[in-house]
Amino acid sequence: MPPEETSEAHDAPRNNPFTAADVAAILLEHGWRAEECSEAQQAWCERAAAMLGRHPAERAGLAELLGLIFHYDARELLSQVENHAVLAHYGAREVIRELALLLLDGQSLDSDRLKTVITALKEGLQLRGRDLFYPLRLALAGRIGDGELDRVILLLDSGAAAGFAGTIKRASERILEFCAALD
Repeated sequence: MPPEETSEAHDAPRNNPFTAADVAAILLEHGWRAEECSEAQQAWCERAAAMLGRHPAERAGLAELLGLIFHYDARELLSQVENHAVLAHYGAREVIRELALLLLDGQSLDSDRLKTVITALKEGLQLRGRDLFYPLRLALAGRIGDGELDRVILLLDSGAAAGFAGTIKRASERILEFCAALD
């Protein structure tokens, strides 16, 4: 998913100060992984560091993004006023409804699949920008915001498959939980 339009100050690429070891250490500190990482978990940590590492300025920011992957509670999300403001915007509930239909086909959500879903939503709903991405990010990442949340979303299904000690809900599980909490 392309990130929202940003100012030129954000266009310059930042160096990635974080490694897979940093991600693995954060996961261990929060009880999201066991002492020993499997090969699949180590590969996921490398991917998470590469995808998320350039976005936060500090380790606490990286831990916060990783927390979005391991902690998801739709009822808690819907208890927050700012999230209801997103859902009150034109087309937001239609985005959620169509997103659910697209994600419940059993396919794993990777970059190509997410691009296909976004294209289908854009074409079917004629929505762009925040009207499309904020409800999507809220429902899947658990927070509204910009492109770093798209990377969180892309780590969900692969993280769930890696078998961490902390449970990661797949994108399809999250959208089901979100829709159920809306009722």
